[in-house]
Amino acid sequence: MRLPPLNAIRSFEAAARHLSFSKAAEELFVTPAAVSHQVKALEDWLGVPLFRRLNRAVILTAAGQSYLLGVRKGLETIGAATENLMRHDTAGTLHVDTLPSFAARWLLPRLSRFREAHPDIDVRLSASEKLADFNRDDVDVVIRYGHGNYPGLRVEKLLTEEVMFPVCSPALLTGRYPLRVPADLKYHTLLHDDMRIDWQTWLTLAGVTDVDPKKGPSFNDSSMLLTAAIEGQGVALGRSTLAADDLLAGRLVQPFDVRPIQADQSYYLVCPETTAERPRIKAFRDWIMMEASESSGRYRALTERPPAG
Repeated sequence: MRLPPLNAIRSFEAAARHLSFSKAAEELFVTPAAVSHQVKALEDWLGVPLFRRLNRAVILTAAGQSYLLGVRKGLETIGAATENLMRHDTAGTLHVDTLPSFAARWLLPRLSRFREAHPDIDVRLSASEKLADFNRDDVDVVIRYGHGNYPGLRVEKLLTEEVMFPVCSPALLTGRYPLRVPADLKYHTLLHDDMRIDWQTWLTLAGVTDVDPKKGPSFNDSSMLLTAAIEGQGVALGRSTLAADDLLAGRLVQPFDVRPIQADQSYYLVCPETTAERPRIKAFRDWIMMEASESSGRYRALTERPPAG
């Protein structure tokens, strides 16, 4: 099947409808010369004239009138097929893969709002540490923590992990050894995730020398770490993004007014360039970017509060 260039077809149809290259150009956001060039290229491709060019107007030839009928039917068919496909793509399942800690601590508490805004899109949420292979895995979007270096993919910064600081249950602010100053940590259990060096860094910044930064239970997931802190099992180094909601709700507190550790990594939304503008993916991206902006505002409000104690 031999098909002429689509741009030339669009220029011909618009010029034939308006009987004007200038008005067709306005509609297509191009110059009249560009429309004239496209129409001439189509006439050369077909081997027949489609317009008679007068001093200030153009009129269709008999061949042009006949061709216009078929072109309009074809464009209407393409338009209808496109609308049907787009309507289908705004519904159905969207597979989002993210880190277990981010899913549990940040995304899941907010996901019902996406469902309310887009009831026709069912989110299938999975949690893993590994970046998906979009050519092999059935995944539409992933959220990852790092420096955003994912070549060949659409990468958009979602949330900046600003700081890390000690957090604990409010219950640890009272009792036999209440937490008031960093030196009081020697009476309490330190909780760790896989980045144990963080406690060493923070204790050094706080000037604490008589606390072993390596002792205490560890967790391979930051959500479990924060849950243990909420239950009063010890003191954890909380990360601003994951701990903010628990701090605002009072499930966790910051016991010390000591400079936090600055973080240098962020959360990123990642998907293939070829699918980034699909309606389902775009709807999720627009929603989660709005949620991230509001979350950042909540965190900034949190940092203005004085520490508990």
